[in-house]
Amino acid sequence: MHTTNYFNTFIEIAPDCPVTSAEVPPNQSENTSIATLQFEMIAHHPYGYTSDEVLFAIHCKRKGLNNDLESEQAAFFSKGQPCLRSSPLPKRYGWGLHYNDAGKVAIYPVESEAYKRFQNDDSLKQIKAMRSKRG
Repeated sequence: MHTTNYFNTFIEIAPDCPVTSAEVPPNQSENTSIATLQFEMIAHHPYGYTSDEVLFAIHCKRKGLNNDLESEQAAFFSKGQPCLRSSPLPKRYGWGLHYNDAGKVAIYPVESEAYKRFQNDDSLKQIKAMRSKRG
């Protein structure tokens, strides 16, 4: 079974992120965007979920699944899934992702003191979010 979880890690915004201060992803349509769903889960429940839990919950919501989730989860993670490094939150909207020692995630705006603290914390694994364009 594959996992997208990180532990004691900080994911910085992508090098080509177009914003200098974090933005809340807009809810533009009837179908809520993945960025909005991720933001709502993580921002409203900091350190409440692992990356795997966020991704699977959003998968279920978008597919309208609510039965036999155990087998659906096994199928979902039987192949690799993109981790939150590829999320629009750090790529487009300016949110850094901090994973604690339990693998639970919280988001921090790029302009915040907390973001700078995590970015300079040598005890954390430092990773940049994926670029949107090839470099």
